[in-house]
Amino acid sequence: MQYEPDATMRAEPLSVFEGREAIRAFWQQLIQDGFTDVQYIEPEYRVIDEKCVLLTSRWRMNIAAGVIHKELWAIQDDGAAQLREDHFEVLEQN
Repeated sequence: MQYEPDATMRAEPLSVFEGREAIRAFWQQLIQDGFTDVQYIEPEYRVIDEKCVLLTSRWRMNIAAGVIHKELWAIQDDGAAQLREDHFEVLEQN
């Protein structure tokens, strides 16, 4: 899982999820419900500092689409990048 242990995920209009385990449960349920094949459309990256990068993008999946308002990726001590904050919005469902 690519989230920090204390990450926050805001999935509009659904809910806010605090911590890796709550976020994992959300994604597992989504996959069980048939959501697959996520694609980022025209992603934009902005370097915040030597440890953080901000990603924004439109996105689509097989049965939904929307916008990523904020993915804040943080470089960990081992060099891996993990999500610290994730804020996306569902704008349409098929």
